[in-house]
Amino acid sequence: MPALLVFTGMLLVAPEAMAQAAEADEAGEATRMIDQVLAAGGWMVPIAICSLMTLALIVLNSLQLTTKKFCPPELKDNLMANMQEVRVRSAIELASQSPTYLGRMMTVSLPFVDATDPETLGRERVEDAIAEFTVKENRPYMAWISYLSVLAQASPMLGLLGTVVGMVKAFATLATTGGADPDALAGDISLALMTTMGGLIVAIPSVFAYYFFRNQLAKVVAACHEAAAEMIDTAIATVNADHQFAKVPEGLQGE
Repeated sequence: MPALLVFTGMLLVAPEAMAQAAEADEAGEATRMIDQVLAAGGWMVPIAICSLMTLALIVLNSLQLTTKKFCPPELKDNLMANMQEVRVRSAIELASQSPTYLGRMMTVSLPFVDATDPETLGRERVEDAIAEFTVKENRPYMAWISYLSVLAQASPMLGLLGTVVGMVKAFATLATTGGADPDALAGDISLALMTTMGGLIVAIPSVFAYYFFRNQLAKVVAACHEAAAEMIDTAIATVNADHQFAKVPEGLQGE
């Protein structure tokens, strides 16, 4: 009976002891990792700066490339209501009061609507104005996104530079001591490996972020273009409603 009690107590205590041992191992591993990073010294500083820049760019682009700042549904619906009634001046006034991408785009393009051309309302000139606005307006957005690509390429190169320096120091230590000082040799190799790892840790999310935000920019700009095209189509349909209705047959001749 006492043996059974002891065995039962061991079963109850063992999971907690194992958890504590695992936590201790994880803490020890984290401490060793921090020591290795600190041992890499100044070669990790530019990589750390790149990581902070990557984080800042991700936050900046996340705040900029949103539907609310490009094509808010409320503004789109209000502009559509004006264009459906062909109230172009009201639509321009409404668009000019919005700092969004769609608002600025319609402010510069709607003045080219030509009432003397009821068939197209000067659609070609409106589309040219939209294209010109897009080329000019997208440039700063794409510049901020492109910096992520620069960091994705620069970070591994900085890591590779640290790797080369670490290997050079390792061979120099090996030549000087003849392998008699393994601690010094291990420190040089640690420098080489840590800088490589640091560069890759920064580069990998930078690559993903670059392509994600590039596609996001294309998506929100395309939404604005689709809204503008729909507005022009609606206005043209309203102006030519009677003409289009006249083409609809009312029965067949000879009936």
